[in-house]
Amino acid sequence: MYVYKLELNQFRNYEELSLSFDRNVNLFLGNNAQGKTNLLEAIYLAGMGRSFRTSHDHELIRFGSDFAKVKVYAHRDYLDTQVEIRIKARGKSAADKFIKKDGKPLSKTSQLLSNIMIVIFSPEDLKIVKDEPEKRRRFIDRELCQISPQYYNCYTNYKKSLLQRNTYLKEERIDPEIMDIWDVQLSRYGAVMILMRDAFIKDLSRYSSSIHAGITGGSEFLKLVYEPSVKVCAEAEEQEEAFYSALKKSYDSDVRTRNTGVGPHRDDVSFYVNDIDMRAFGSQGQQRTCALSLKLAELNLIKEETGEDAILLLDDVMSELDASRQEFLIDTMKKNQLFITTTDIDPKILNRFQDAAVFHVKEGKISKEKV
Repeated sequence: MYVYKLELNQFRNYEELSLSFDRNVNLFLGNNAQGKTNLLEAIYLAGMGRSFRTSHDHELIRFGSDFAKVKVYAHRDYLDTQVEIRIKARGKSAADKFIKKDGKPLSKTSQLLSNIMIVIFSPEDLKIVKDEPEKRRRFIDRELCQISPQYYNCYTNYKKSLLQRNTYLKEERIDPEIMDIWDVQLSRYGAVMILMRDAFIKDLSRYSSSIHAGITGGSEFLKLVYEPSVKVCAEAEEQEEAFYSALKKSYDSDVRTRNTGVGPHRDDVSFYVNDIDMRAFGSQGQQRTCALSLKLAELNLIKEETGEDAILLLDDVMSELDASRQEFLIDTMKKNQLFITTTDIDPKILNRFQDAAVFHVKEGKISKEKV
C-alpha cells in the first residue's frame, strides 16, 4: 500500500497544493512551523477521517477561508483508491465534514476505516510508556478502530453511553432503574472492547518482544500486560455479565463521586523489560526503545490482520532517536512507504535513502529534489 498523490486546498497554511510521492521514502525538510506536519496530518486525515493533532475540524481550515479540502490518491490490493474530505466552516468554532471514497459520499466516518492503513509516530508517542493511562488507551483505541469496524462501532457507542451515564450521575436525584439503562448499554459495548483489547495487547506483545530483542541485541525482553478495570473472561456473554456486575458493585461509589468508576475508560497497559516495570523504573532510553518497538509492532499486526503494508508517518521523530535506533528503524521499514518530517537529518542516514523524494518546506511552499 502506498500514497502516490496529495491535493490540498485551503488546508492549514496551504492555499493550494498538488504533490506526487515516491512509493518508498518521502522526506520533508525545513524549519519548525513551516507546514511539514500539516502534510502528514492531511494524509492521516484521509486514512482515519480525523486529525491526529486536534479534535476540532474547523482548525484545519486555512485562516481567512471558509472551507478546506484534502484529496489523497493511494494504491492497495492492485487497485487505486481516492479519498476526498471537505470541511466547511459553520460559525467561528465549528465545521461540517463531508467524505467521499472513490467518488461516492460516505455517511459515516467508519466506512473510511481499513481503506488506507496508516501508523503515525511522533515525539509524543515516545512518552507513551511513562505518560498518563489516557494516552495508552488512546493508542489502543486508535489502532483497533482502524483495523476493526466492529471495535469502532462498540467504541463510539460506549463513549456515548458513558457520557450519558456520567451526565445523569450529576443529577440531584438518581433513579436506579434509569441508571440500569446505561449499565446494560455499557456492559454490552464494553464487553466487546475488553475482549478485543486483551487479544490486541497479546498480539502486540508478541510482535514488540521480537522487535525489542532485535533493537537491544537480544539483551532485553519486552512484555506488554493489559490491566483492565474489569476482569477478562473467556466468552462475550460472560464478559458482559462480569462488567454489569462490576457496575452494580460500583453504584454507591459512582453516585458519591458522580462519575463511572469501572470500565474500559479506566484500563491501562504496563511495559516490562526483563520483568522490570518500565513506567516506574525504566530509563528514558529504555522507555523510548519500548515505544519504538510498539510502533513497529503495529505495522506487523496490521500486515497480519489486513494483508497490507501500512504507511508509516514519522513526524519529527528521527532527531529524538540515537543513530543506532534510526538505522534499525530504517532497515526494518523497507517494505513500508515512509513519510518523514525533520528539521535536519544525519548525512549518513540520508545516504541510505538513495531513491527518496526530498521536499523542502518553507512557509507553506514546497520545492522537490532527489537525493
